Amino acid sequence: MTRTLIIMGFFTAITNFFSCSGQTKQESDVMIVTVMEEKKIEPSKDKLLNRHLTEQIIDRTSDKYLLDEIFDHLYSQCSVENKREYDIVLSWNKSKQAVYKVCLLKGEVNNGGYNQFYNNSGVQYYKDLPDALKLIGAHKFADLTKRANDTFEKEYERVTKYQEKFLDDPLAGFDNQFFNLSKTKSLEKLLVNYIRKHKTEFID
Repeated sequence: MTRTLIIMGFFTAITNFFSCSGQTKQESDVMIVTVMEEKKIEPSKDKLLNRHLTEQIIDRTSDKYLLDEIFDHLYSQCSVENKREYDIVLSWNKSKQAVYKVCLLKGEVNNGGYNQFYNNSGVQYYKDLPDALKLIGAHKFADLTKRANDTFEKEYERVTKYQEKFLDDPLAGFDNQFFNLSKTKSLEKLLVNYIRKHKTEFID
């Protein structure tokens, strides 16, 4: 019985080998792509970062991964020389700038509130954020961030004391409003929709 199974396995392997060898490279590539599409496998970020963004890549990337891909691609362009980040970002078109700056704000506020945003490197863009948010259609977030900016400037000493000694945060109320807004209007969806509508502005 065992011997029979081994022989059958041997002939099956030979049959598969010859049937595959008849395929052209193009047919093989198409088959691989088809399998990836059927399984909805996303390409690794390492590969995405090492190639130019094209309209086709944006079209084929699902909404779930699109924002991460765009932000990572933009970040990779200025992360090598952090000292020149500001100049590099300002050399981009308005769409790239807006997505990059709003992603920084979104990440910082979600992680530690507006205070964390003003305490980290993203603070260099804080005056630009209201206009960037308006550009992607996030008008309520723009108004909220403008008011947070005004408080940051007026209450600068209290804000920095909170960062150092964990005193009452004058920006805490804005955090709560940000999270409440996020329940009804997703910044991520607004960003993805904006990228889809202006995809040519993100290609290399």
